[in-house]
Amino acid sequence: MRLSLSVSSGNPRLRSKRIGYDCRAFAWLLNTPALLAIVLLSAFPIAYSAWISLHRYNLQRPRAFKFVGLSNYSDILQSSEFWTALRITAVYTVLVVLLVVVFGILIALLLNREFPGRALVRTLVLLPWAIPPVVNGLMWQWIYDAKVGALNGLLVSLGLIDQYRGWLSTPTSALLALVFSEVWSLLPLAVILLLSALQRIPAELYEAAGMDGASRFQLFRYITLPWLSQSLLVVLILQTMSALRAFDIIYVLTAGGPGTATTTLTWQTYLTTFDNLDFGHGNAYAWLVSLITLGLALAYFRVLYGRGDFEA
Repeated sequence: MRLSLSVSSGNPRLRSKRIGYDCRAFAWLLNTPALLAIVLLSAFPIAYSAWISLHRYNLQRPRAFKFVGLSNYSDILQSSEFWTALRITAVYTVLVVLLVVVFGILIALLLNREFPGRALVRTLVLLPWAIPPVVNGLMWQWIYDAKVGALNGLLVSLGLIDQYRGWLSTPTSALLALVFSEVWSLLPLAVILLLSALQRIPAELYEAAGMDGASRFQLFRYITLPWLSQSLLVVLILQTMSALRAFDIIYVLTAGGPGTATTTLTWQTYLTTFDNLDFGHGNAYAWLVSLITLGLALAYFRVLYGRGDFEA
């Protein structure tokens, strides 16, 4: 009898009935302020942005607010600016993701080995991740400066170039400068994820393969790379999303120039919305970027979950 009473008193459902309230209703009541904050700060702006994208709305003529359906999206898809920005975004994203993956694997492999000062090097690798994006852009702006830039000074001292160059003044070098700046800031996260995956690989696999005469390339191809596959796909998802949404580094370094050489979809969205004050087309641009991002995320997740369960 005492045992049954103690069990009953410990049951939250029975206790809630005696007190006179429903646990689920009370839980919803406790979470109501947070849910309201999420709705007001996230859900409502997203829904309102979608609603604005279906209207002609320019702040130069704020009273001319007219519902046009998908006309804004049609105008964008038929414009040359969209396809130019899409091409630049694709090139920028591919280069950033490719370099982050390659250098991330190489650095993770290096940090997974024993060497003096490894703990210090691991700490320094995290430094770019701790720097705010705008500060990162200002730092690279000084590095690429045509008159007093550190990059020019280094290359001239090494004899690789004979005079200082404006790295942000030509289309190709400006885009590559953006790519390297973005890679520098995104690399630490990739290194952390890949290094954690490397540390989970059993040493017995390498020992057994070494006894069978496997080369270093074979060890990497048949042991390391398969164990890194899931972490690599996570890195691909995160870095692709970051590259597609890149804005701060473009705002500080090139402002989309020279010309339209670094005008990505996010920068074109900014120009349409805040330079032209065309909030209808600007919100439509933003939703197209979101849909492209969502499509790539779904494609990555399809590949990711098609490879089996995650390892604990």
